[in-house]
Amino acid sequence: MSNLSVKNKDIDTILVLDFGSQYTQLIARRVRESDVYSEIFPWDIDEERIKDLKPKGIILSGGPNSVTESFTPRIPQTVLDLKIPVLGICYGMQTLAEQMGGQVISVNQKEFGHSELDIVHESMLLEGINKKLNVWMSHGDQVQDLPDGFKLLASTKTAPIAAMEHDSLPLYAIQFHPEVTHTDQGHEILNNFVLKICKAKTDWKMDNLILNRIDEIKNQVQNNKVLLGLSGGVDSSVTAVLLNKAIGKKLTCVFVDNGLLRKGEADQVMQTFKENMNLNVIKSESEEVFLRHLKNIEDPEQKRKVIGRTFIDVFDAEAIKLKDINFLAQGTIYPDVIESSGSESKEARVIKSHHNVGGLPEEMELDLVEPLRDLFKDEVRRMGNELGIPKEMLDRHPFPGPGLGVRIIGEITKEKTKILQEADHIFIEELIKADLYDKVSQAFAVLLPVKSVGVVGDERRYAEVIALRAVETVDFMTAKWAHLPYDFLENVSNRIVNEIEDVSRVVYDISSKPPATIEWE
Repeated sequence: MSNLSVKNKDIDTILVLDFGSQYTQLIARRVRESDVYSEIFPWDIDEERIKDLKPKGIILSGGPNSVTESFTPRIPQTVLDLKIPVLGICYGMQTLAEQMGGQVISVNQKEFGHSELDIVHESMLLEGINKKLNVWMSHGDQVQDLPDGFKLLASTKTAPIAAMEHDSLPLYAIQFHPEVTHTDQGHEILNNFVLKICKAKTDWKMDNLILNRIDEIKNQVQNNKVLLGLSGGVDSSVTAVLLNKAIGKKLTCVFVDNGLLRKGEADQVMQTFKENMNLNVIKSESEEVFLRHLKNIEDPEQKRKVIGRTFIDVFDAEAIKLKDINFLAQGTIYPDVIESSGSESKEARVIKSHHNVGGLPEEMELDLVEPLRDLFKDEVRRMGNELGIPKEMLDRHPFPGPGLGVRIIGEITKEKTKILQEADHIFIEELIKADLYDKVSQAFAVLLPVKSVGVVGDERRYAEVIALRAVETVDFMTAKWAHLPYDFLENVSNRIVNEIEDVSRVVYDISSKPPATIEWE
């Protein structure tokens, strides 16, 4: 990725080369859980950049392509020439095998889901791992013939070559995905590679990171003033407290009430930060501006971009009012960057645009401060805990940057927003009452673009439909729909239909990720 803050630091780094896998983020996160810094780059990264970064090791991700086809991604030759440890995962294994002279074939019996791995040969990579291991597979191609110099480490029933290593070079490859929680001892396997094989130092620690970030902010900002867009979410909250520690009163926070927040959230945010955390916060009443810009827009990507641009316009206007503002701070985090840019790779798939990613318009005369740009969400929460931010704020369910704008399917109006705010409030309120809020990872209501016939008080009602969504997840890359009790769902449905006269029907989303995403847009 670009412009991350630790690139030039004297810190051991594991590079992850992204071949387009949906799990690439997880690889980097698992490495960081071992207190070792990891960064994602596209597979076709400039080879000189690899040399400049001096990585301790390189991990090759999976991907959707087949090495049996022409013009699909391959490992840069520099990676192999450096003679540093390399671990290929799934597609990474297949292209490593093919490039080293082995044979990869497409098979009729594909593997998707759980498989039993039999370890047949000792290796430092698999040290301390059970001889029979439950692993997660996701592939249609597999290595048929080992390249010269490689030996077999493990097999499954349908993949005779499921792990391999070179006899003399630090080259390792596995067909399964150790980065997902579905693979038993997956973290231990990655630990073996990172700590034992790469011998990377464990210097990616939160207390050191906070001190480094404070120094970086001071060096970047100097005596200038900073404007921060404060949403009240975890990312912007941690950014605010971090900046406040670094530059104090030179920070001005602007809380934009865009009309797309949860019920009562605007007042809550102002009270928390202005009164309880002694931050300099200005409230910008901008609901009408956002609604005007969003009029007649239905496409989800377009809505995100309009909301993002409007945020920028509002901040720019506030900066002009305040005078002498030189920097705009944002709570951009690493997944935002990855999902928006596709890791800068030609093969990666852009999932969605994020309102606070992509830099600033040329005409805006502010430089960006993004102290969380290289951090994952769990790292941000850990940082917030170290900074003393209240637990109830850090543990709030994720809320998208565009707010309810991406939970109203189709055109956004003030009327629709009020309906959704009320429905969402009822859902969350009942989750808290039933002691279920902390048992699900994310829960929210969605306003659908259809109407439905209902009967209320012996009268026909043709009104809106609300979908409820609740998921359980560890990493937000995969998620299962939450099996909430039927009685609970019935109670929520009754309240919504009875208390909101514009709603006639409530449905519950039972889709998992994948194939669905967590958000509807």
